[in-house]
Amino acid sequence: MIYMTEKKLALVRSKIKEAELRYNRPSGSISLVTVSKSQPIQEIIKVVGKGQIAFGENYVQEAIPKIQALRHLPLEWHFIGKVQSNKTKLLAEYFSWIQSVTRVDIAELLNKYRNKSLPPLNICIEVNLNEESNKNGVNKNEILNLAKKIKDLPNLKLRGLMSIPEYNNDFDIQRANFNVLAQEFKRLNDAGFSMDTLSIGMSNDFAAAIAVGSTMVRIGTAIFGHRIKVP
Repeated sequence: MIYMTEKKLALVRSKIKEAELRYNRPSGSISLVTVSKSQPIQEIIKVVGKGQIAFGENYVQEAIPKIQALRHLPLEWHFIGKVQSNKTKLLAEYFSWIQSVTRVDIAELLNKYRNKSLPPLNICIEVNLNEESNKNGVNKNEILNLAKKIKDLPNLKLRGLMSIPEYNNDFDIQRANFNVLAQEFKRLNDAGFSMDTLSIGMSNDFAAAIAVGSTMVRIGTAIFGHRIKVP
């Protein structure tokens, strides 16, 4: 039996491939992080059965029971929510990626708590592209200084930039917003940071993100439908 979730995953993967072709991106160059926040383990298992291994979570207290229950599977867990300093020890222990670092002190705590027996913790700097007061993220002028600090922390690996732009359904506006971050990404790499991850694009705008150079899209609603509360 093919579940609706599995069909939606297949459709998203197909649309990613179409965007790669349309915008002259190498085949298979876009990785998919399935945003599983507010989704029960049963829904996650459905897409794991179709080869999905990367999952994004926003809340530590919700994510850890899932990670523990699925520890026998070779999954990759990305934290994409706001990082609180009192949760950094758990984040450093349970996650492979933290995509939402915005402060030096948070980076230093993650570095402190990351077990040296584990691979370095993959880090993305979250950028508030439209400087929205209700959103997390640094402004463009703060990226370079934070990148320099993270690069010097031995238990962290700076992989790139992440952003959630202001919601808009107009493709040209989406593309223009994403292009600002793509230019910042290029500027840092030209300065020698050797980053490989531009994490932009969600359910409503991932085609525009791929058009400007996204290497990682984070998609939840288009796969799982509207979020439901986990008991």
